[in-house]
Amino acid sequence: MIAALLGALSCSKQESRTVRLSDVGGVSDGLTLNTAAFARGIDSLSSLGGGTLKVPAGLWLTGPITLKSGVNLHLERNAVVIFDSDLDLYPIVNSNFEGLEMRRCLALLNADGQKDISITGEGIFDGNGQDWRALKKSKAPKSVWDERVASGGVVSEDGSNWYPDAGFAKAQATAGNFNKADDSLDENEIKRFLRPELLCFKNCEGILLEGCTFENSPAWNLHLLWSKDIEVSGVTVRNPAWSQNGDGIDIDACEGVHLHHSSFDVGDDAICLKSGKDEDGRRKGIACSNVLIEDCTVYAGHGGFVVGSEMSGGVHDITVRNCTFIGTDVGLRFKSTRGRGGVVSGIDIENIYMKDIVADAIIFNLFYAGKPATELSAAGAQEEVPAADETTPEFRDINIKGVYCNGAGGRAIYICGLPEMPVRNVSVSDCLFQTDEGIVTYYTEGFTTENVTVK
Repeated sequence: MIAALLGALSCSKQESRTVRLSDVGGVSDGLTLNTAAFARGIDSLSSLGGGTLKVPAGLWLTGPITLKSGVNLHLERNAVVIFDSDLDLYPIVNSNFEGLEMRRCLALLNADGQKDISITGEGIFDGNGQDWRALKKSKAPKSVWDERVASGGVVSEDGSNWYPDAGFAKAQATAGNFNKADDSLDENEIKRFLRPELLCFKNCEGILLEGCTFENSPAWNLHLLWSKDIEVSGVTVRNPAWSQNGDGIDIDACEGVHLHHSSFDVGDDAICLKSGKDEDGRRKGIACSNVLIEDCTVYAGHGGFVVGSEMSGGVHDITVRNCTFIGTDVGLRFKSTRGRGGVVSGIDIENIYMKDIVADAIIFNLFYAGKPATELSAAGAQEEVPAADETTPEFRDINIKGVYCNGAGGRAIYICGLPEMPVRNVSVSDCLFQTDEGIVTYYTEGFTTENVTVK
């Protein structure tokens, strides 16, 4: 599988034709809006068959940037692209977020149906996410909370949440756990709630992300959706630990992905595989498959490597190896719930190094309810067991080898399957855990351990 994946990656950088952003009207003073300059450079290169748009050192303020086929957006060292948080710059478009079709603001970096696109270099993309995101008082340092409250916005009646504006607060009251506001609301009134991702490339083929830093996103940082032949190499992804929905990278119903030598320090799941949610995901039936993740480091996040909870299109043929997780809530995290459907299988994980994990080192939770692992209760209460059908998620045939965990505040391994669909054929071997608790399983079949030590 790995050899086939590496051979399939064919992202190209058109180096023969180069345009500098300053040559098409760009101004790097941090005050001048460069949206039109980015569009001119990208459009001209794409119309000629491709090339590189170079962004020199400086502060480049802009609205959303749309990449087109054959174009490499290259940030030189000390180039900082700052996305203005003016609502008028971001049209509301049809999108897919958290596995559901919905209307959202256009992603800051976006592409749809393009081929051979790339973002490279040593520069920084800053999403100004603090102007878009809500804030939980319990999650943020006092200085951050005080600063947000002083900036304006709305504080909830119980004093526990801050919202950027009244429209956001109104939408949040109808959204529940998964950020889907009532469709009857005026989308322009709740526009701040419909916050964009820092990057969303969908329906694309031949993607390269290399070397740059992506930080402070309004929502997810890097969202790769319904795309194939993707390489992500040497990127740095950062969001504050208190940033809601601040995922690092979401590889969503993609085929042929190589993620390597990258680092993540984020406010939600760090490296996450998804494939759609519930009936919508099953209807599309696009799996996340043929993925190799190696030599990555995660410093903070709800999970280091994560599958789910949106996995209704299936996840299969995945290799994760030689990664380090330091201070994440959970190390290896598998999550779903009744109603999803989908099959997760054929996952091989090897040589994972963990330190200071907040909760469990390895967790399979099929009673996921939208909470981080540090807030999970014990296995589901006794109830009438439904029959398994197309809405029942299935996790099976997963091999985990060579996990070394120096400190976890929860269990070494926690598996909670469904009584109507146990987690099947999970093997764990050659592992050493130093944790507060040992191995706890509910509703499993074919679970095996070999040479596993828990201290």
